[in-house]
Amino acid sequence: METAHKALKIALLIDCDNVSHNAVEGVLEELAKYGTVNVRHAHGDWKSPSLVGWIERLHPNAIRPVQQFAYTKGKNATDSSMIIDAMDLLYSGNVNAFALMTSDSDFTPLVLRILESGMPVFGFGERKTPSAFVDACSPFIFTENLIEEDEADDKPKQPARRKTRNELRGDTQLVRLLRTAVEQTSEDDGWANLGRVGSYISNNSSFSSINYGYKKISDLIKASDLFEIKARAGMGMYIKDSKP
Repeated sequence: METAHKALKIALLIDCDNVSHNAVEGVLEELAKYGTVNVRHAHGDWKSPSLVGWIERLHPNAIRPVQQFAYTKGKNATDSSMIIDAMDLLYSGNVNAFALMTSDSDFTPLVLRILESGMPVFGFGERKTPSAFVDACSPFIFTENLIEEDEADDKPKQPARRKTRNELRGDTQLVRLLRTAVEQTSEDDGWANLGRVGSYISNNSSFSSINYGYKKISDLIKASDLFEIKARAGMGMYIKDSKP
């Protein structure tokens, strides 16, 4: 989203059982666009061999591990720990935004509760993440698009492929979202400020241009060739639907 906004104080809560450690740096870089990640908690059973990769990421990224013993086989212990942590932070007054790094849709009610308190929730998870959780967050970014290197074989990982003009225009849900955002934020002359368009999309969907291979929404809009684009002196970029 390319618009001026108040810097946020963000709490990042990580469900280490359900998301790859390889994306954490990319997540932190993305959140840095919006404010300061002043709370960084990683939840899991740190005695589990499966979290070795996460252990190596904690100190370099100033992430505090939160131990949750697996008293019974399954994932509910970590889920409960993260939910309690989130509610404590919600009432602490130390943060005004949340970021949840997980691929587990069981956290959907938590997202809805945080949203009810007027705080945004950034979601990060793998492509297997159920749509219920994806749709609840604003925005939601697939972590595969944030991993720059595949550490398993030390070979460069290809960045998310940019969707072509035809692919973007063929995505009816995306086209509808963009056109609705422009229509709802346009002025009397039909032109809409790009910053307001971005804000509208952020407030009404889980959209992120990163999932389409574009770092900025302006780049995606230009590539789609759906809108006329012009700059207004001192007012930024404006766009208008180019359809007849």
